[in-house]
Amino acid sequence: MNSKLVPNPNDGLDGPAVGHRKRGTSGAAVEASTSTRPTPSGPTVGQRMARQRTRDTGPEVALRQEMHRRGMRYRLSWPVPGAKRRTIDVALPGRCVAVFIDGCFWHGCPVHATWPRANAEWWAQKIRRNCERDLETDRLLADQGWRVVRIWEHEAVTDAVDRIEDCLRELRTSEVER
Repeated sequence: MNSKLVPNPNDGLDGPAVGHRKRGTSGAAVEASTSTRPTPSGPTVGQRMARQRTRDTGPEVALRQEMHRRGMRYRLSWPVPGAKRRTIDVALPGRCVAVFIDGCFWHGCPVHATWPRANAEWWAQKIRRNCERDLETDRLLADQGWRVVRIWEHEAVTDAVDRIEDCLRELRTSEVER
């Protein structure tokens, strides 16, 4: 394995994590995938990226606190049905509502996305794939009767929870009409 490349376990959808090594039939280590993360452009970049939280971010915690304050009860990191390595950030499983809090950088926010200059092609592909995965997850959930609410990290918490409440209200209304 090239010493300048770091395996990226987050690029693959299913199967072994990308870039992980596995043993071949002869016992020799073989590459599971060729997709790898580029070398950080500077010493502090790698450290900063390693510190990035993947859950319990400020926007997630604020959203959950407001939801709880308004009487909503939820589950965290609920598995996406039919997708092994994906989870719903905040799930209301009794109502089949999935809430995702998307970071502006990682999910390509049309208002606030920033595009790194170092390794620009790799980052563009990575963020594009994140967006494709988001759409695929939305389709998987919709096919199984879930409603999906996507919230950008920059949205006001009260507005975001209002949208969740609107979704729940629509569900109640559609149940009454049946």
